[in-house]
Amino acid sequence: MNEENADGTNGCGKVRTGTQNEAALLALMEKTGYNMVQENGQRKFGGPPPGWEGPPPPRGCEVFVGKIPRDMYEDELVPVFERAGKIYEFRLMMEFSGENRGYAFVMYTTKEEAQLAIRILNNYEIRPGKFIGVCVSLDNCRLFIGAIPKEKKKEEILDEMKKVTEGVVDVIVYPSATDKTKNRGFAFVEYESHRAAAMARRKLIPGTFQLWGHTIQVDWADPEKEVDEETMQRVKVLYVRNLMISTTEETIKAEFNKFKPGAVERVKKLRDYAFVHFFNREDAVAAMSVMNGKCIDGASIEVTLAKPVNKENTWRQHLNGQISPNSENLLVYANKEESHSKTLGKTPALPTRLNGQHSPSPPEIERCTYPFFPGTKLTPISMYSLKYNHFNSAVMHLDYYCNKNNWAPPEYYLYSTTSQDGKVLLVYKIVIPAIANGSQSYFMPDKLCTTLEDAKELAAQFTLLHLGKLEDLMC
Repeated sequence: MNEENADGTNGCGKVRTGTQNEAALLALMEKTGYNMVQENGQRKFGGPPPGWEGPPPPRGCEVFVGKIPRDMYEDELVPVFERAGKIYEFRLMMEFSGENRGYAFVMYTTKEEAQLAIRILNNYEIRPGKFIGVCVSLDNCRLFIGAIPKEKKKEEILDEMKKVTEGVVDVIVYPSATDKTKNRGFAFVEYESHRAAAMARRKLIPGTFQLWGHTIQVDWADPEKEVDEETMQRVKVLYVRNLMISTTEETIKAEFNKFKPGAVERVKKLRDYAFVHFFNREDAVAAMSVMNGKCIDGASIEVTLAKPVNKENTWRQHLNGQISPNSENLLVYANKEESHSKTLGKTPALPTRLNGQHSPSPPEIERCTYPFFPGTKLTPISMYSLKYNHFNSAVMHLDYYCNKNNWAPPEYYLYSTTSQDGKVLLVYKIVIPAIANGSQSYFMPDKLCTTLEDAKELAAQFTLLHLGKLEDLMC
């Protein structure tokens, strides 16, 4: 264990010396029997704990801890986190000065212990006026690979990725919404470990690496949102994907009702996926096992339980503002494999305030200018050849989305009313001609704005949210 040279304070606010810090940590090690080593900017307590046999705990057993006071160390932190269960490994990120960096990772021996830690220790007052944050931490083992030739099959992509990278476990490929014989131009590659995925990304990331003569796009896939088991036990909605676009809600309801007439409450279909609501959870679970892999209108469907996410806090929890596809409300369920690119397209930020209310927004996109030197070579391009992250406006994003789906541009219809204090209030109704004959004929937000720009931006963002997933965004 490296010697602690920095001074710190204990839980009572009294300054303690580096020698006292070292003595406290040694006492903790003696009491618990855990080893402690410091390397690469982090200090590991355990990993494995004394007497541990077998492999490390599976994914989902680790939590991330933030907002830790910089002068707090394992002798104070470990007893707090032991309340939730047995600690496999505690990793505290350290500064060169000897202070901690304000965050740590705690791996428990079971997923249940990790979930308990989140429930009882998130927003825990670890010192007077000091509240820590605790959330699930997942080592990402999955890469997004874009610009793949659409005629390539899963087996071909898997073989190719195994040739050029090590540790490949599986490849996830989705058929095109409009042509089931082709893929969507991207795949997710699953690796045996985070390290294997990171090494593969490092090898492929320069942008000059080619597969089948194509320069591919490589990035981390966004990890799937974890939902606790207790919440999942209450779900009675099925998420059905890989449907034909022509398949109707009536057909889906009839097919899912076959195993038990009257079990389905309602069906909501968007493009090539749908949500099947059941009156009872037991019927939903039974239908999932019966219907998964079945053919409807010639398409082999995939059926899973929809994963609930707290509607109210979704924007706060997903700081990148991404839209989740397998949710009827589009902010209710998460399923990253369904996304195009590595996410589903990030909804642009609205102005800071709309109609006097703060609007949630993703992190600030880098917006800067560069000098234009005489003689700089310029190439004419279409805005539709850009990537979605080049747009910081929901209006432009919606237009881009429609173009990528080969739809006609969105149509905007302006309406107004007068407030009680005499102000003119505005709202736009948006019609997407390509889907106007479906279950959603138009989109109109439930907020009125005082400026034309805000009204249009709000309507575009509302429409993007309710379209659900941005199909074929990068195709």
